[in-house]
Amino acid sequence: MAQAAPTPGGGMMGRIRANRAARPTRTPDLFDERIHTVGRYGIPVVLGLVYGLWAAANRRDGGEITGWNILFGFVTAIAFIVLCIAVATFAPLLKRELHSLVKSAFAGAAIGFLYSQTGESIYRSVALGVVVTAGIFLVFFYRYYTREDGAGNRIR
Repeated sequence: MAQAAPTPGGGMMGRIRANRAARPTRTPDLFDERIHTVGRYGIPVVLGLVYGLWAAANRRDGGEITGWNILFGFVTAIAFIVLCIAVATFAPLLKRELHSLVKSAFAGAAIGFLYSQTGESIYRSVALGVVVTAGIFLVFFYRYYTREDGAGNRIR
Protein backbone atom coordinates (compact mmCIF):
# COMPACT_ATOMS: atom_id res chain seq x y z
CA MET A 1 0.00 0.00 0.00
CA ALA A 2 1.51 3.31 -1.05
CA GLN A 3 0.98 6.49 0.88
CA ALA A 4 1.60 10.04 -0.20
CA ALA A 5 4.74 11.63 1.12
CA PRO A 6 4.16 14.67 3.34
CA THR A 7 4.71 17.96 1.60
CA PRO A 8 6.22 21.04 3.22
CA GLY A 9 3.51 23.40 4.41
CA GLY A 10 0.79 20.84 3.92
CA GLY A 11 -1.36 19.02 6.43
CA MET A 12 -2.05 20.17 9.98
CA MET A 13 1.25 22.02 10.44
CA GLY A 14 0.62 24.04 7.30
CA ARG A 15 -2.77 25.15 8.63
CA ILE A 16 -1.22 26.12 11.98
CA ARG A 17 1.45 28.19 10.23
CA ALA A 18 -1.18 29.86 8.05
CA ASN A 19 -3.28 30.73 11.11
CA ARG A 20 -0.26 32.20 12.89
CA ALA A 21 0.58 34.32 9.88
CA ALA A 22 -2.98 35.63 9.70
CA ARG A 23 -3.07 36.67 13.35
CA PRO A 24 -2.42 40.30 14.21
CA THR A 25 0.94 40.93 15.86
CA ARG A 26 -0.50 43.39 18.39
CA THR A 27 -3.06 42.73 21.05
CA PRO A 28 -6.46 44.13 20.13
CA ASP A 29 -7.41 47.54 21.50
CA LEU A 30 -10.59 47.03 23.51
CA PHE A 31 -11.22 50.69 24.32
CA ASP A 32 -11.68 53.71 22.10
CA GLU A 33 -9.52 56.86 22.18
CA ARG A 34 -11.85 58.64 24.63
CA ILE A 35 -11.36 55.94 27.28
CA HIS A 36 -7.59 56.12 26.81
CA THR A 37 -7.67 59.91 27.24
CA VAL A 38 -9.72 59.60 30.42
CA GLY A 39 -7.22 57.05 31.74
CA ARG A 40 -4.22 59.13 30.69
CA TYR A 41 -5.39 62.02 32.86
CA GLY A 42 -7.69 60.27 35.33
CA ILE A 43 -5.07 57.92 36.76
CA PRO A 44 -2.58 60.71 37.64
CA VAL A 45 -5.41 62.74 39.23
CA VAL A 46 -6.53 59.85 41.44
CA LEU A 47 -2.93 58.99 42.34
CA GLY A 48 -2.23 62.66 43.09
CA LEU A 49 -5.22 62.96 45.40
CA VAL A 50 -4.18 59.83 47.29
CA TYR A 51 -0.60 61.11 47.45
CA GLY A 52 -1.72 64.52 48.76
CA LEU A 53 -3.90 62.90 51.41
CA TRP A 54 -1.02 60.64 52.42
CA ALA A 55 1.45 63.54 52.65
CA ALA A 56 -0.98 65.62 54.71
CA ALA A 57 -1.62 62.69 57.05
CA ASN A 58 2.12 62.15 57.49
CA ARG A 59 2.64 65.83 58.22
CA ARG A 60 -0.05 66.14 60.88
CA ASP A 61 1.21 62.97 62.63
CA GLY A 62 -2.15 61.98 64.09
CA GLY A 63 -2.99 65.48 65.28
CA GLU A 64 -6.01 67.53 64.39
CA ILE A 65 -6.83 68.42 60.81
CA THR A 66 -6.31 72.12 60.17
CA GLY A 67 -6.87 74.37 57.19
CA TRP A 68 -3.13 74.56 56.57
CA ASN A 69 -2.95 70.79 56.56
CA ILE A 70 -5.73 70.57 53.96
CA LEU A 71 -4.05 73.27 51.86
CA PHE A 72 -0.74 71.39 52.06
CA GLY A 73 -2.47 68.21 50.89
CA PHE A 74 -4.06 69.92 47.89
CA VAL A 75 -0.88 71.74 46.87
CA THR A 76 1.04 68.48 47.15
CA ALA A 77 -1.62 66.69 45.09
CA ILE A 78 -1.53 69.34 42.35
CA ALA A 79 2.28 69.24 42.19
CA PHE A 80 2.20 65.43 41.98
CA ILE A 81 -0.46 65.45 39.25
CA VAL A 82 1.42 67.98 37.11
CA LEU A 83 4.74 66.15 37.49
CA CYS A 84 3.16 62.74 36.89
CA ILE A 85 1.50 63.89 33.65
CA ALA A 86 4.75 65.56 32.54
CA VAL A 87 6.78 62.42 33.20
CA ALA A 88 4.19 60.22 31.47
CA THR A 89 4.14 62.55 28.47
CA PHE A 90 7.81 63.34 27.95
CA ALA A 91 9.72 60.33 29.34
CA PRO A 92 8.74 57.98 26.47
CA LEU A 93 10.37 60.44 24.04
CA LEU A 94 13.78 59.81 25.62
CA LYS A 95 16.17 56.92 25.03
CA ARG A 96 15.53 53.87 27.17
CA GLU A 97 18.24 54.70 29.74
CA LEU A 98 16.94 58.23 30.35
CA HIS A 99 13.35 57.03 30.10
CA SER A 100 14.02 54.59 32.93
CA LEU A 101 15.94 57.16 34.95
CA VAL A 102 13.26 59.87 34.70
CA LYS A 103 10.45 57.55 35.77
CA SER A 104 12.45 56.00 38.60
CA ALA A 105 13.72 59.39 39.82
CA PHE A 106 10.13 60.64 39.99
CA ALA A 107 9.09 57.60 42.03
CA GLY A 108 12.14 57.85 44.33
CA ALA A 109 11.63 61.57 44.92
CA ALA A 110 7.93 61.00 45.66
CA ILE A 111 8.71 58.31 48.24
CA GLY A 112 11.53 60.37 49.76
CA PHE A 113 9.23 63.37 50.11
CA LEU A 114 6.52 61.30 51.77
CA TYR A 115 9.05 59.89 54.21
CA SER A 116 10.43 63.35 54.99
CA GLN A 117 6.95 64.45 56.11
CA THR A 118 7.06 61.96 58.97
CA GLY A 119 9.70 64.01 60.77
CA GLU A 120 12.66 61.73 60.08
CA SER A 121 16.04 63.20 59.18
CA ILE A 122 16.64 64.44 55.67
CA TYR A 123 19.51 61.97 55.26
CA ARG A 124 17.21 58.99 55.82
CA SER A 125 14.67 60.46 53.41
CA VAL A 126 17.30 60.95 50.72
CA ALA A 127 18.72 57.47 51.31
CA LEU A 128 15.28 55.89 50.98
CA GLY A 129 14.59 57.90 47.82
CA VAL A 130 17.90 56.80 46.27
CA VAL A 131 17.29 53.14 47.14
CA VAL A 132 13.79 53.27 45.63
CA THR A 133 15.14 55.07 42.55
CA ALA A 134 17.84 52.43 42.05
CA GLY A 135 15.42 49.53 42.43
CA ILE A 136 12.82 50.95 40.08
CA PHE A 137 15.52 51.95 37.60
CA LEU A 138 16.72 48.35 37.38
CA VAL A 139 13.20 47.07 36.76
CA PHE A 140 12.34 49.71 34.14
CA PHE A 141 15.69 49.46 32.40
CA TYR A 142 15.36 45.67 32.12
CA ARG A 143 11.83 46.05 30.78
CA TYR A 144 12.77 48.64 28.16
CA TYR A 145 16.04 46.88 27.28
CA THR A 146 14.26 43.62 26.52
CA ARG A 147 11.33 45.18 24.63
CA GLU A 148 12.96 48.04 22.64
CA ASP A 149 15.84 48.39 20.23
CA GLY A 150 18.55 51.01 20.73
CA ALA A 151 16.45 53.72 19.06
CA GLY A 152 13.47 53.13 21.34
CA ASN A 153 11.32 51.25 18.83
CA ARG A 154 9.37 48.28 20.11
CA ILE A 155 10.72 44.89 19.15
CA ARG A 156 7.99 42.80 17.56
